[in-house]
Amino acid sequence: MSQLDYPQDLRYTAEHEWVRTSDDGVVRIGITAFAQDALGDVVYVSLPAVGDTVAPGDACGEVESTKSVSDLYAPLAGEVTAVNEALDATPELVNSDPYGDGWMYELRPADAAAVEALMDPAAYQAQLG
Repeated sequence: MSQLDYPQDLRYTAEHEWVRTSDDGVVRIGITAFAQDALGDVVYVSLPAVGDTVAPGDACGEVESTKSVSDLYAPLAGEVTAVNEALDATPELVNSDPYGDGWMYELRPADAAAVEALMDPAAYQAQLG
């Protein structure tokens, strides 16, 4: 996969999630191009509820594909502020636009500095081998 598969403005987790910080400190979370490619055609997405509080590593949703069901893990502690309701009707957005319209949910981090502790694109690519 090329550099384009790993946008440089994002942070990544070992569980193949990406995190994008917005100007107001809220982060948007989704799964990487690598993850959606490994999953195959996404047919259903279960997301946390707005107002849920999550801790790093918490399973907070599921992504179901034609191949398997995979947990979605919280990359940071915080409160869920929004979910991508478009995925209810069109879960395939996760495959077609994993870093754009296929985002999963938004979180207000308990500790904004924790975002910087996540992997940068080079570190994420390196752990993929």
